[in-house]
Amino acid sequence: MRRSLSFDRLSDTTFEEFCRDLLQELNFVNIDWRKGTGKKTSPADRGRDIVAQEQRRDIDGAVHLETWFVDCKHYKAGVPARELQNLLAWAEAERPAVALFIASGFLSNSSKDFLNEYRRNRRPPFKIKVWENPDLRRLTARRVAFLRRQGLYEEPLRSTREILAEEKELYDKIWYDRHQQWLQKIEAGEDHPDPALLKTARAAAKRKEKQYGKKNLGPWTKFEWGMLNGKLSALRWVLGDEWDFLDT
Repeated sequence: MRRSLSFDRLSDTTFEEFCRDLLQELNFVNIDWRKGTGKKTSPADRGRDIVAQEQRRDIDGAVHLETWFVDCKHYKAGVPARELQNLLAWAEAERPAVALFIASGFLSNSSKDFLNEYRRNRRPPFKIKVWENPDLRRLTARRVAFLRRQGLYEEPLRSTREILAEEKELYDKIWYDRHQQWLQKIEAGEDHPDPALLKTARAAAKRKEKQYGKKNLGPWTKFEWGMLNGKLSALRWVLGDEWDFLDT
């Protein structure tokens, strides 16, 4: 299990940069980081650190863009309510689809109460979203390469032994599936192998069934078959083979 996600080593500016890169990783488009200065803060950002757009597809297939205003809050303590008001004021003036607060830690309880009251009393024409540290953990849970690029993942790379073990399992599963296809050709009279070779192959297949369990050896959908071969190709490339080497 991955450790908790800590942003302690980041400055306010580099946390904003992380937020911008995360939005890009999540397929937002037209991302505008409104820093505009080399200083620690940007007084001209007009209440939002980042403006981005999310591509939405309607049920009839029409595609449109929704604008998000994003305010990044890098606080060790809970983010106070007064720090939320600037983004909300500009959102009321300019009407984005979403006003998003991204916190490296958490919003304070008073901030959460403030937002609940704001929604209830003002009924704003935009959604208000909050991504706190657990949300950022969830959004990046399967994005280890992204976190490594951000300098936020310190776990060591997998060992050669782990990679070889996984490569062997993929090899076995792909071999077994090809073996089943070969048996079908034999039964259809399309192939006439040497009996000794067939006996050896059947014995190898039995060993794999005992090792992995027959239910874990297919049959595979076209998507699953593609994933198996893609994983095998990638691991073999890491181990020094050329791309697309899929011999079994």
